[in-house]
Amino acid sequence: MNDKPASPDLPYDPVEGHGERHPVRRGRDTARDVAAAVCALQALSLVGFVVFYLVELVQGAGDDPTRVVMSALLILVFAVGIGALARGWWRGASWPNTPTIVWNLLLLPVAWSLFQADRLVVALLVGVVAVVGIVAAVRADTTEPTQA
Repeated sequence: MNDKPASPDLPYDPVEGHGERHPVRRGRDTARDVAAAVCALQALSLVGFVVFYLVELVQGAGDDPTRVVMSALLILVFAVGIGALARGWWRGASWPNTPTIVWNLLLLPVAWSLFQADRLVVALLVGVVAVVGIVAAVRADTTEPTQA
């Protein structure tokens, strides 16, 4: 049992005996869960591309090893960022809303260029996932929870 009074700066609640602050998980919000799942899927996809680039590098398929390594590192940075968005959604934070919308809006021109390059299946996949991510982020409850 915790004898400390509840902290007024929600949505965080102190962990008993440690002085650390952890977000309080909100009630189930389907849009929030979908946004988290979309971000997690995107982060895992980017990690897959990093692995692909590194395998290509090891096999000697890349013509410029420096470019391959730098591309892999850049993709990894985005994977970590999108992974942080997914984690924020799962933990009930409100800050992932805008970055999720912006990231998915940036994927729409990618889907369009894939469509124009006759990569219809990939274009459809990227476009649908981006639209689902945008809709989920817009519909997600990002209001601060109240404590009784």
